[in-house]
Amino acid sequence: MKQVIQNFKSGELYVGDVPMPSLQDKFVLVENKFSLISAGTERGTVGMGKASLLGKAKKRPDLVKQVLASVKKEGLKATFEKVMTKLDSLATLGYSSAGVVMASMDSNGEFQPGDRVACAGQNYASHAEIVSVPQNLAMKIPDNVSFEEASFTTLGGIAMQGVRQAEVQLGDNICVIGLGLLGQLTCQLLKANGCSVFGIDVSQGMVDLSIETKSATALNRNDSNLMPAIENFTKGHGFDKVIITAAAPTNDPIVLSTEILRKKGQIIIVGAVPMEIPREPDFYRKELELKISTSYGPGRYDASYEEGGHDYPYGYVRWTEKRNMEAFLKLISNGRIDVKPLITHIFDIEEAEKAYDIVLGKVKEKFIGILLKYPENEAKKATLIQNAKSNEIKEINVGFIGAGSFAQGYLIPACKEEASLETVVTSTGINARSVADKFGFNASSTSPNDVFENNKINTIFIATHHDTHAKYVIKALKSGKQVFVEKPLAMNYEELEQVKEAYEAAGDKALMVGFNRRFAPVSVALKREFANSGEPLVMNFRVNAGFIPKDHWTQTEVGGGRIVGEMCHFIDLMQYFTDAKPVKVYAECISTENSQAKADDNIAVIVKFSDGSIGNLTYVANADKALAKEHLEIFGAGKAGVIEDFRSGLIYKDNKEEKLKLSGKGQKQEVQEFIQSLKAGKGSPIDFESLYLTTLTTFKIQDSLVTGQFQTVE
Repeated sequence: MKQVIQNFKSGELYVGDVPMPSLQDKFVLVENKFSLISAGTERGTVGMGKASLLGKAKKRPDLVKQVLASVKKEGLKATFEKVMTKLDSLATLGYSSAGVVMASMDSNGEFQPGDRVACAGQNYASHAEIVSVPQNLAMKIPDNVSFEEASFTTLGGIAMQGVRQAEVQLGDNICVIGLGLLGQLTCQLLKANGCSVFGIDVSQGMVDLSIETKSATALNRNDSNLMPAIENFTKGHGFDKVIITAAAPTNDPIVLSTEILRKKGQIIIVGAVPMEIPREPDFYRKELELKISTSYGPGRYDASYEEGGHDYPYGYVRWTEKRNMEAFLKLISNGRIDVKPLITHIFDIEEAEKAYDIVLGKVKEKFIGILLKYPENEAKKATLIQNAKSNEIKEINVGFIGAGSFAQGYLIPACKEEASLETVVTSTGINARSVADKFGFNASSTSPNDVFENNKINTIFIATHHDTHAKYVIKALKSGKQVFVEKPLAMNYEELEQVKEAYEAAGDKALMVGFNRRFAPVSVALKREFANSGEPLVMNFRVNAGFIPKDHWTQTEVGGGRIVGEMCHFIDLMQYFTDAKPVKVYAECISTENSQAKADDNIAVIVKFSDGSIGNLTYVANADKALAKEHLEIFGAGKAGVIEDFRSGLIYKDNKEEKLKLSGKGQKQEVQEFIQSLKAGKGSPIDFESLYLTTLTTFKIQDSLVTGQFQTVE
């Protein structure tokens, strides 16, 4: 299908072919008819992409801080590679569209194929022939509203939330600063609400449009009669509220607002302006208030609402983002809002670059609402796109299902050195195409079946969300493939047994789980020191994991939590050092009344092994970030070993200290060993029983927390 794409590293903007997106649970698959270019937002996004590396850093100082923190933790080289991987990717544009439902997996049974819907959301309602949109970001279009009009819905929702934040009343005098697309819609909404509206903009064209559409009395910001006109409009009292919809490089809109508001008036910020508020003379003396409007309304930036499909109770949250947008569509249907005068250009999707030339000012032409149109095209429904240039197939020919940051940063580069890359599958077409282009896959897809059913592929890497691991492992094994799956292997007892049955039925097929730390150079060095000692070990692992919010995907039913999703690494590492099986486990976590904290993210675990060894795992999310993330100690045979964040190690023996300058967590080495093992016909570098017991032990840790008792691992 066709999609508007920007290469975030080079800034290049173009229309490219990508696989159509996949349909996920609680999502709706929509064939776009029209989408709206939000000039202000998208001009900024495109400008960011076209900026130099230094320019990007200046625009996002918050990300620079994250990079500096990463350098401190992981080193300059690793951080640089991570940043370059992030930058060298394809980005979507657009977040407001309208089209026809192709298929739906919404949980309410609200949508059926053929339904006309408006769609919202960055990375969802993109400028693409087909989009996959969460159920709470799709709204049915009234019969008398056209697709062209409905494509304004997201912008309408943003404008409506700004008006709701203003809490306007009939007869209020309201000023709107910034009469671009968002400002024009805001003026119309205020007028429909019975307010007297005054608009201000630096563009005379936007001022004239407001006057022509009779949505507001309007003047240019630089008009010498601005202040007298405002005094006359408000009868000398000042405005009740000012809504700022402008995108401005200075705080002039805020300063102006303080001057033209009445006492106890309010400023509502919808646009992007510097938050520099002068205390004197007006803000303090008039006792003014300032509010921020968050995009489309309640639900925005809440993954549970937007991606999980969980709605807020109608009686308690009357206006969610979806209800705001539904109300906007109803206002168009009733004739209270008219967006038709705001449409200045319509381009077919193939001509999108011409549209952006106007938005970016390369072509000097007056515009406000620019729509992209999507003609009928059966080719758009392909899930697989072959790259123009195919690479030679090697002995190990790999398909990837899932290609997030971790896979791109570690697994795929290591795989590329040892094997050929055939097909990469992700849920969004643009990401699949981006990864295929970046690493040289022969094809990109959004359907896992394009990997499972490809006879040229003999090895599959699975790097998707945790709740899909088991089902994909089972399907891969049944397809006769060798399998590498990122941890965890399974999310519960039932899945683990199903994987076991599939593995045993697959015969000689290899199954590997991404327990990388046992392959780290420092781990290998310490293992040699304690090998063949003939006596049990005492292991003390302290992991300063850091805080992750409860709504992060790893903490939800999708991720399974950190016991199953993260602590498995250290259970595996204990098995590696002891060459023994876990036989008994006990766990305790903190008790806390802090609603933000997840108690079992702060836990102490004791594991007893079949050779008499014991392992103590202290895993915390409540410590300071300056403390090293992983500190591991091993004692036995008159020796002691220490691992510091997998960047160095120490061995104490014969009353001497030996330093190990070995860094890396073993991601590259585990992939290399897996592929070399396949070539040699040896199967997985970690035997299945060990993989099974590691996963089983994490479930037993959960059981121990519930029962307060030791749990047997068998």
